[in-house]
Amino acid sequence: MTLQKKTDRQLVHLYLAGNEGAIEELVHRYKSKIYTSIYLLVKDSYLAEDLFQDTFIKVIKTLKAGRYNDEGKFLPWAMRIAHNLVIDYYRKEKRTPLIANGDGFDIFDVLPFYDESMEERIIRHQSYKDLRKMIQLLPDDQKEVLIMRHYGEMSFKEIAEVTDVSINTALGRMRYALNNLRKMITSAEVALKTG
Repeated sequence: MTLQKKTDRQLVHLYLAGNEGAIEELVHRYKSKIYTSIYLLVKDSYLAEDLFQDTFIKVIKTLKAGRYNDEGKFLPWAMRIAHNLVIDYYRKEKRTPLIANGDGFDIFDVLPFYDESMEERIIRHQSYKDLRKMIQLLPDDQKEVLIMRHYGEMSFKEIAEVTDVSINTALGRMRYALNNLRKMITSAEVALKTG
């Protein structure tokens, strides 16, 4: 069986047994998701790349030290490490993070899509562009939960731990984010119909 067909857990065990290709497969498998979540927090591609590399250095050190808990999923665990490194960076810089998607890296470019016509591609691109603008209008705490949940595939328990709030607070922020997005989409549709 090739490395691409192995589970995350199998890859971790292979890496710990000395197979360097296993960690390369994990990096390849999750680079876009982890990098994008970092980028959305720091809004600087060079800094995001540095923090991404620091994330995997810490992942490797933790794995080699035998401190990885097999019960958790690899991606949420790595996302937690990345998020903590972003927080550490901002603590050192004495600044607060902005969760935004600038003109550089596009979160939606890494999502897989199937055969579609040029017209469908243009409509999808415009819809995502509009959605990104709306997400930027959300309060930072709502944006953060939305990104972690939908893009980082983190559970609300994991989000609560990373953001240092209760699960109910994380759930509430998500509910507010979705309600706010729904209101923005509805008002945009009304504006299109009446405009």
